[in-house]
Amino acid sequence: MQQIDLTGKVALVTGGSRGLGRAMSIGLAAAGAAVVVASRKLDACESVVAEIEAAGGSAFPIAAHTGRTEELDALIEGALGHYGRVDILINNAGISPAWGGLGELSPELFHKMFDVNTMGPWYLASRLAPHMAEQGGGVVVNVISVAALKPPANMGFYAATKAALQAMTQVMAAEWAPLKIRVNNLAPGNYHSDLFDSAAQNPAYLQGAIDACLQKRVAETEEILGPLLYLVSDMSAFTTGATLVSDGGFMVQ
Repeated sequence: MQQIDLTGKVALVTGGSRGLGRAMSIGLAAAGAAVVVASRKLDACESVVAEIEAAGGSAFPIAAHTGRTEELDALIEGALGHYGRVDILINNAGISPAWGGLGELSPELFHKMFDVNTMGPWYLASRLAPHMAEQGGGVVVNVISVAALKPPANMGFYAATKAALQAMTQVMAAEWAPLKIRVNNLAPGNYHSDLFDSAAQNPAYLQGAIDACLQKRVAETEEILGPLLYLVSDMSAFTTGATLVSDGGFMVQ
């Protein structure tokens, strides 16, 4: 982080109030960016903003549900209204409420997951892209998952919606390269976060995550900042349409 200076940049982080998103919001601010912290609950966003401001950074909270386009329109309007620009978009928000065999899952659940995990990131990025182009370019990072690349059993909906976002990223990169907008995927494995730690209260789940990783561990939350800051900074100026995997060597069991 000490080698990366994002001063003068504005970053928007969805799902930015907890887990990996919280670490991303705080890490981007520590690197000098002003940060729009977005998630469903305004009080959670305000808490992260207060933490950033206490450390001397600049941040602004906005409540928005990633699966609702009208709220994403309001998110864009609020971010541009407050800071006047958005240079970096981190599509981090995602849900995984379904765990089970494909024959056990409902169409309603698939649509719910698709709206948040795939449709929302496409809509937000595509509506922000013209504004980024007007200001001379920008960076989009779509947070997928190693599950999109190595889909395990019983995570079919999550893997499918994240794999669709990976494909969408490549289309974004191809269409927006002339606009000087770089678009890449970040594919994390198992990191400590609210969602993972909740599931990991089951000892079998935790041991399975450790066993599936070549490094035999779960990553600390803040470790996500290394790959993230690479993708949003000029260190990756010649990287677009790519997927950066940070999973400790995940193997499907």
